[in-house]
Amino acid sequence: MLIDFVPTTSGLSLADASAFKKAPGGAPANVAVGISRLGGSSAFIGKVGEDEFGYMLADILKQNNVNNEGMRFDPGARTALAFVTLRSDGEREFMFYRNPSADMLLQVDELDLDLIRKAKIFHYGSISLITEPCKSAHIAAAKAAKDAGVVLSYDPNLRLPLWPSAENAREGILSIWETADIIKISEEEISFLTKGEDPYDDAVVRKLFHPNLKLLLVTEGADGCRYYTKEFSGRVQGFKVDAVDTTGAGDAFVAGILSQLAADLSLLQKEEQLRDALKFANACGALTVMERGAIPALPTKEAVLEAMLKPVS
Repeated sequence: MLIDFVPTTSGLSLADASAFKKAPGGAPANVAVGISRLGGSSAFIGKVGEDEFGYMLADILKQNNVNNEGMRFDPGARTALAFVTLRSDGEREFMFYRNPSADMLLQVDELDLDLIRKAKIFHYGSISLITEPCKSAHIAAAKAAKDAGVVLSYDPNLRLPLWPSAENAREGILSIWETADIIKISEEEISFLTKGEDPYDDAVVRKLFHPNLKLLLVTEGADGCRYYTKEFSGRVQGFKVDAVDTTGAGDAFVAGILSQLAADLSLLQKEEQLRDALKFANACGALTVMERGAIPALPTKEAVLEAMLKPVS
């Protein structure tokens, strides 16, 4: 969990932006809030600085009904910051301040393992794999979840500027690939992981499907998503909206599908019901791009169901 500084005017480079608005962010935290907004129950595990921003983030989780007991505060490191520029098409560029930031310093002995074992689904990204001691904490947390029979959900969330090299990023992301039950990935990430192969080719996507995987999801922004299981695959249309800021759209989609799966894991075997759940997740993503910032833009269940009844034009 970190603070995104977003320019108040879209379409400018970081150098040209005259003012920035601070927005709480960080993919796993966005997902936790997204699930809570949708009426689900979620907790967040991570580390922030023992500073104003760290306390602010812990407080934002609490305000959004996310259990923050698993959060730790580092007295010697600052809360992570990211400056995010929004290009005129709503897409983003990042500049990170973490040398090292508190989130990188979460240690194995600081994990709240009881919280992890109580979960139905344990969701994570790949950024926590970049440096120690956070990498060991990540692996230990995932193992505790797996051993307790918790479903593991992985969104690699590629952020190349944070990794030492592209090769290092590819290796790191794939190093935990085989342990996940559910993986959500974007077209861009498929091209990256397959070293430039066509992300729209089912045969290419199937190469990323490992024997223990229950569901592989490919998000395509406004075009919706594709889904792959051992038994079936297909595509679910997206909702057409005017994008203001795409920050958090993927996380809202993840929150949407995970909230549905937490209520009924048998969706993984039933294609029609899974398609309905993915339509719901697509609507979550669409509503999120209509506002700036991730957490402020995450929708409620009521808003999503309403949008599904009358397609947002």
